Amino acid sequence: MLAPEIESRPWAEQFVIDDAHFRLQLDYLLERSQFYRDKLKPAGFDSVSAAGGLDDITRLPFTEKSEIRASCTPENPIGAHLCVDRSDIIRIYSTSGTTGTPSYIPLTSRDLENWVTTSARSYSASGVKAGERIVSTYNAGPFVAGAALGAFDKLGMCHIPMGTGNTERLMTAIRMLKPEAAVLTPSYAAYLVEWATEHKFDLKDSSVKSVLVAGEPGGGEPAFRKLLEEGWGARVTEAMGIGDIGVSLWGECEHQHGMHLGGRGFIHAELINAETGMPVAMQDGAKGELVLTHLQHRAAPLLRFRTRDHVEVWTSPCKCGRTAPRIRCSGRTDDMLIVRGVNVFPSAIREVVSEFTPKVSGLILVKPASAGVKQEPPLPIEVELAKDQGEDAALAEAIRARLRNVLVFTAGIKLVPFGSLQRSEYKSKLVQH
Repeated sequence: MLAPEIESRPWAEQFVIDDAHFRLQLDYLLERSQFYRDKLKPAGFDSVSAAGGLDDITRLPFTEKSEIRASCTPENPIGAHLCVDRSDIIRIYSTSGTTGTPSYIPLTSRDLENWVTTSARSYSASGVKAGERIVSTYNAGPFVAGAALGAFDKLGMCHIPMGTGNTERLMTAIRMLKPEAAVLTPSYAAYLVEWATEHKFDLKDSSVKSVLVAGEPGGGEPAFRKLLEEGWGARVTEAMGIGDIGVSLWGECEHQHGMHLGGRGFIHAELINAETGMPVAMQDGAKGELVLTHLQHRAAPLLRFRTRDHVEVWTSPCKCGRTAPRIRCSGRTDDMLIVRGVNVFPSAIREVVSEFTPKVSGLILVKPASAGVKQEPPLPIEVELAKDQGEDAALAEAIRARLRNVLVFTAGIKLVPFGSLQRSEYKSKLVQH
């Protein structure tokens, strides 16, 4: 552990500490944030005493991404939740802006330090340590993932940044520099397994023994993880962050049973029913949408921010000794389709299809027949065959039946030749809109 006294602290003790920080953060918001004064006071929470502590947090309103966007102006492109002067900001990250204008995420020096600490805890859980070499593949410059790269310096590792877009260069670095670890998206990790086979590169016997994946769901899916681990000859662990809140907030230990909260002390996590907004108890096996609150943030803190990430939670003891809750992400609301009342996540479809390797490559593409979230069955899905695998009606039927059995919806399976579906050096596109 990077910080044993913190990471193994009993959760009841952590809650008491977090409650004190939460009350201070609330007081800070009411003093500094016009956004939250306008939000909290009409709801009857004009003071910390009126709002209460963490035990009462579910009484407070949620913060939606759309509200933040709506508060942005030409004079304040960050948003009305900004709490510091321009001179206090030392870094401004941005989102990729896939839904329009990018969102800007400012940090004070203290905020950045907390982000790097959180990321270092999350990545150290995977077993990487000082003195080892790690190769990274993120073009992270303007994006929040850039802060995660600072974690490798904090851990005392030798960082070899490669970026995306030049697989030959990356594989040459692995062959020549012999890093013990690699950090990349699950999609790119899978692509490199195929690339290594095509180019007769012995990835299984390379120096890389730890593959750290993040940036999209997938690294925790058992069948997909098995594909990666067999291809790399390495252990695969995943990490997860939420750009508006923090980078690499969660990280998975060697026992590979969910990602531990590396941001303990800096964020408070809740679980809610995504449809009703009602709280869901954080206990083993609980599922719901993740809601996060800053506890010690200064530049642009967020209160009960709806992440739209759907997760499963575990709170039982982990053999590694870390006591924070663990999660696994099944997908985002933005990616979800509803087929006759059943919520279907593309990453869950990929997980089921991956069970059929080596007859399939593991790549899928969901092709909804109509616009919108709600779809009528059968939901069309292209499944890519493995190399040299021919058309197989029985295989298509087996995949359809398995999806029906596990995910409770009817799919229309079309098997397509190897190489038909697009590969990615960053994140895979699982749905064709």
